Amino acid sequence: MGANLAQLSNVERLEWEAIASALAPPPSLDYLTFAEQNIVFESGPFRGPFNRALFPYFDQILLALSPDDPCRYVTLASSAQIGKTALATIFALGATTMGQGAFLFAHPTEDNARRWSRMKLAPMMRSTAIVCEMFPQRSRDSSDCLFFKERCDGLACLLLTGANSPASLSQVTVNNMVLDDLSKWEVNSAGDPEIMCESRARAIADAKILKISTPLLNPGCRITRNFAEGSREYPYVPCPHCGRMQILEWDNMLALLDPAHPELASFSCVACGGIIEERHRLQMLRGFTWRAHNPAAMSQHRSFWIWSAYSMLQSFEQIAREYLKTRGDAAGEQSFSNDTLGKAYEAKGAGRPSQELAARASESHYARGVVPQGALVLTLGIDCQGDRVEWLLLGHGRQYRRFVIDYGVIFGHISEQNCQDNIDVLLRRKWTNSFGRAIGISLAAIDANYATDDVIAFARRYPSWKLIAVRGANSDLAPRIARVERERDEKRGVVRKGSNRFFNIGVNQFKMSLYRDLTKDDPSQPGRIGFPSGCEDRLFQEIMGETRVMHKRMGQVFYRWEKIAAHQATEMLDALVYANAAGLKHGVNAISDQGWDRLEATFECAPDPAWAPPARPKRTLADFARLGS
Repeated sequence: MGANLAQLSNVERLEWEAIASALAPPPSLDYLTFAEQNIVFESGPFRGPFNRALFPYFDQILLALSPDDPCRYVTLASSAQIGKTALATIFALGATTMGQGAFLFAHPTEDNARRWSRMKLAPMMRSTAIVCEMFPQRSRDSSDCLFFKERCDGLACLLLTGANSPASLSQVTVNNMVLDDLSKWEVNSAGDPEIMCESRARAIADAKILKISTPLLNPGCRITRNFAEGSREYPYVPCPHCGRMQILEWDNMLALLDPAHPELASFSCVACGGIIEERHRLQMLRGFTWRAHNPAAMSQHRSFWIWSAYSMLQSFEQIAREYLKTRGDAAGEQSFSNDTLGKAYEAKGAGRPSQELAARASESHYARGVVPQGALVLTLGIDCQGDRVEWLLLGHGRQYRRFVIDYGVIFGHISEQNCQDNIDVLLRRKWTNSFGRAIGISLAAIDANYATDDVIAFARRYPSWKLIAVRGANSDLAPRIARVERERDEKRGVVRKGSNRFFNIGVNQFKMSLYRDLTKDDPSQPGRIGFPSGCEDRLFQEIMGETRVMHKRMGQVFYRWEKIAAHQATEMLDALVYANAAGLKHGVNAISDQGWDRLEATFECAPDPAWAPPARPKRTLADFARLGS
C-alpha cells in the first residue's frame, strides 16, 4: 500500500508514463474478432450475435480494414440487402471502441445521417455491451448527441455529417472514415465532398477510408468508378455438384428463368451444367472466396463487388419475381439493376435518328388522333412558351406500353384568357378509339418552369386529380416525381397558394428512360412507345433533339442534357416527359392485370347498336306556364 502511494506521489514517473502511453503504437485492431465477440443485432431477420456463416463475404472486407492490411482505401459496391450498413457500423464501433482518435461517418445529406444515427447506430450501440459501456447514451449529455458520440475516456469519438454540408467537412482531422451511399453524393458549393472528406485524413498515414454504396447511373457513378480503380475482387463459390469455383451471374439465372414459374429460379454450373438451386446456397457459401481481377492494386485500394444472389436476405425466387415485375418499366429496370443486381444502370444519353422513328410511324397501325387498341388511360403533357402552349397526348396500356396519339399548338401566353379558354376545351375533349368508344384525359401535367405564378393560378381552377403543375429538377439523383412542400413566390416571398398541386420531376431520368424505350421496335416489347401515322417530321426531330453531355466542375464529372443544335426546338420532348410524369402520378404503373381487364371491358368493346339515349319528353306551352308560376 505504501509503495503504491509512493508511486502515485512520484510526479516525474506519472509524466513519463503519460508520455509512454501517448507514444505507444495503437493496439492491433481485428474487426472480425470484434464482431464475433461483441456485435449483437437488436432487430432484423438475423437478431442476436453476429454470425459469420451468414455473412462469409464480410470476412475479407473486415480484415482489409485492419491496420495489418497495407491498403488505404476499401470499396464495396453491391446490391441492397447485402448488409453494407451493418458492415460499416461494425467498422465504426470497432475503431472507436478499440482504437483512438476521431472517426467520420459521412452520408449524402444530414437527413440521412440523422436517420442512420437513430435507426441503425443507436440500436447497435444499445445491444452491444462493450459499446454501451464505453459510450453511455444520455439524452442531456453533450458528449452524446445525434451527430457526435464521444467515448467516456475522451480518447475516441464518432462524428456524423452530410456531404451536402461543406462546413461540417472542414477543420477536423480523422483517423478513419466511412463514405456511405457514395453514388448519391453531389458536388456542393465548396467543391467535391468526396475529395473534401478524404483530405480530412491526409495527415494520418495509416488511415482507412471505407466507401460503400449501391451503384446508380453510369457513366458518372462514383462507386462504380472507385471499384474499377481498386483490386476488383469478385465473389466465387463452388458448384455443389463438381466443385468448380465460379461467379453467380444474373445472365446465367435469366437463361433458365421460366416466367410462369419464378419459384424455380436457379443457376447452371459453367463446368458441369448441373442445376444450382436455392437449397444449395448455404453449402456454397461455406466455400466462398474473393478473387482479385486487378491484384496489382491490392496494396493501396481493395475493392469488392457482390449482389443479392449471395445474400441470405433475398431468395432466388424473389430475385426472379422482381425482374418479371419491372420488365419493360425503365424506372423499375433501373431499380432492379441497382438494388438487386448491384450494377450501375447504363444511361441512354443519345437518341436514335429521328428519320428512323418517322419511318416506323409511317407504317403504324393507327392514325393520328385515334386511340389505338391497348391505350386505355390518356394523359396530357403541356409545355408553356412565351407566345404559345404546345401539348402532346399519350395513351398508356399493359406492360408499360405507351402510344403517342395526338399533339398540337395553342397560341398565346398562358396568362391570356383566349389561351386559357383553348386549354379548357382541350382538357374537356375526348378521343375516340377503334371500338367507337370516347375516352377522356385522366390527368394532365402543365409546365411551371416558365411563368410559374400564372401556371399555378391556372392549375388551381381544376382539381389536383385532373391537372397538376410540374417543374423539372435537373439532377440524375432527383426522384421521378415529388410534391413541392412549400413553394415561395420569389418576388413577394410568400408561400404560393396551390403549391400542394405542384410537383418537381426528375427530367434527367425520364429522358434516359424515354430514349431507351424509343429503341424498341417490336410492338410486343414491354415499355415500347408507339407513334401514329400522319405525324409531321418536327415531332420526331423535337423528341430526339437532346443528348447527355459530360461536364466537369471543381474536378468532378457530371452530365447534363443539352440540345443537339442551338436552334433545335425540343418542346415535344418536354411535353412527352410531362405526359409520362402525369401517367406516373396517376398510377398507371401500379395498375394490376385485373385493373387492365376492367378498363378493356369498359373501353374496348363495341357499343350496343340497340342502345339509344332515352327520349326527352316533349313539353307543351301549358307545361312551361306551370313552371313559370
